[in-house]
Amino acid sequence: MSTREATDQHDPLISGLDQLAHPMQEGEKPRAQWRIGTEHEKIVYRGADRHAPAYDEAGGIRDLLMGLKPYGWSEIMEGDHVIALKGSDGAVSLEPAGQIELSGAPLENLHETDAETRRHLDQVKAVGAASDLGFLSLGLYPDKRRDELPIMPKGRYDIMLRHMPRVGSMGLDMMLRTCTIQTNLDYSSEADMVQKFRVSLALQPLATALFANSPFLEGKPNGYLSYRSHIWSDTDPARTGMLPFVFEDGFGYERYVDYMLDVPMYFVFRDGKYIDAAGQSFRDFLNGQLPALPGERPTIGDWQDHLSTAFPEVRLKSFLEMRGADGGPVERIVALPALWVGLLYDQGALDAAWDLVKGWSMEEREILRSGVPKLALDAPIAGGRLGDIAGEVLAIARAGLKSRARLNGEGADETRYLDPLDEIVASGKVPAQLWLDRYHGEWGGDLSRVYDEASF
Repeated sequence: MSTREATDQHDPLISGLDQLAHPMQEGEKPRAQWRIGTEHEKIVYRGADRHAPAYDEAGGIRDLLMGLKPYGWSEIMEGDHVIALKGSDGAVSLEPAGQIELSGAPLENLHETDAETRRHLDQVKAVGAASDLGFLSLGLYPDKRRDELPIMPKGRYDIMLRHMPRVGSMGLDMMLRTCTIQTNLDYSSEADMVQKFRVSLALQPLATALFANSPFLEGKPNGYLSYRSHIWSDTDPARTGMLPFVFEDGFGYERYVDYMLDVPMYFVFRDGKYIDAAGQSFRDFLNGQLPALPGERPTIGDWQDHLSTAFPEVRLKSFLEMRGADGGPVERIVALPALWVGLLYDQGALDAAWDLVKGWSMEEREILRSGVPKLALDAPIAGGRLGDIAGEVLAIARAGLKSRARLNGEGADETRYLDPLDEIVASGKVPAQLWLDRYHGEWGGDLSRVYDEASF
């Protein structure tokens, strides 16, 4: 989640509704300037007893952050607490229960993404080894109850933890138990954004299926392949879901602005502190009638903060953010951007992908989204199953990457990063199914074995 450093005292006030589309319009870039951003989270545990370390315990989360500083990172503070780091590889930040996230830098190609990911993992593993910390590559804490998990000292999270139970039954699980991989990609124009949004939103359930990696909860199978994805089904309906309006005629920046104005607020950031505005209306804020700050009107920075508080399957800010995948090992961390870059950054691939999904009805899309957490590639779509089109989608992505012709120093292109996904489709089993086979087979129901086999 977003990390704010300080209030910009020179941030301009919003003087008209037309300004609300500016962040999205300013995201438009010519193809030569398109970049790839990758975010990935990791579950942190203490090796000796596998508990989730607190922020301020000896060798805990704060010490982990501080231990990364010699690698060229500098602190981001909130009050007296170090809550993130910034550096040339982007930012390292804390999720609510101490999951560690890298929000990577905008990079030109997937070879750079692979190098950045491995560099980051080498750093956290080296620092973690000195404090007996390990890192799990799953989409969900496999064995911890909520009350066994620590809370990180971030004001934004305090507000969300209070608000989540008011609007859904699993919002606290989303915050405290889950880990994800996300990809951020650019667009050249409003029309380009619309086509990419539609394709990526329609196919987001395929990413959920291919990356499904959260079959355990509180020490036993939970009945799902991506329980992380299931959690989003009852987190907060006002800010999640498949956004049917994206597929309607006339969709563009203005329609997304209307959606965001109807998403209830979480907070306003002032003078380094988060002010609780949970459930209040940004429309009232525009009129100087926000109960949390009566008489004040919002700045562009307030609007940009608000854009970061919606959690649909694909999110629009000044780029498009793909949000469907469970956390996983290094090969799949790079495979996710490979999938989306291949589909969205080559026009021929983008058109082919749209041809594949444009005939799906909104009802079919919703059925697919609701079926994938349990069924993964067996979820129903268009008279068949998702697995029936998975190979075709990967072939389109592979052709898109080949067309990009971005070579590494050895002359290899980016298509190699799709290999883990091709293996999943060829086997017919997603990662969660492989874990369940081990659990019911060689592990003999001993879930502690997952720490040995699923750690980075």
